[in-house]
Amino acid sequence: MKRSFASLTPQEALHVAIFIEERNAEIYRQFAEMFAEFRDPESLEIAAAFWDLFNEERRHGSMLQQRYYDRFGSSSCAITEEDISELIEVPRLDDGEIFAAPQVREGRSPRQRAFLVALAAEQSAVRFYRSLAESTGDKDLRSFYQELADMESNHTGWLEHRANEASSLHEGGHAT
Repeated sequence: MKRSFASLTPQEALHVAIFIEERNAEIYRQFAEMFAEFRDPESLEIAAAFWDLFNEERRHGSMLQQRYYDRFGSSSCAITEEDISELIEVPRLDDGEIFAAPQVREGRSPRQRAFLVALAAEQSAVRFYRSLAESTGDKDLRSFYQELADMESNHTGWLEHRANEASSLHEGGHAT
C-alpha cells in the first residue's frame, strides 16, 4: 500500500528525495538523448540544456546523499519513490511549448525553453515541501520540510538564472 509523503519519517523523506533527484537526472538524460537524435541546431541546443540539467540533478542528488549520511550514517532505509502516493517534482514535456512553431514560442530560445521545463518541476517541489512544512504539527518534521523547500528554492534560483541567461544570449543574437 502506498504511503503519503507526509507520513514519512525524516530519514524516509530524505531517502525518497534522493530517489527523486536520481529519477529526474535519468529523465533529463533521456530528454537530452531524444533531442540530440534530431541533429538540427535547435534540437542540439535543447539537448545541451538537458545535459546541463542532468548534471545538476546528479549534483543535487549527491548533496542529498551526503546529507543523508551526515544525519543517519549508513543505516538503511527500504522505502523508495514507488512507495509514495504523490508524484513530486516530475519534469514534463506535455505542454508542447518546447516543440511549438517559432511564432508561438514568444521569442524564447531553445535553451531557455528547456530550462523552463525544469523550473516548472522544481517550483512544484517547492510548493509541495512548503505545504508540508506549514501543515505539520511536528517541529522536527516542519524544520526538515522547510529545509527541503529551501534546497529546492535554491535550485529554482539556479534555473531562473540559467533561463534568464539563455534569454539574454538569445536576445543579444549570440549562440547559447
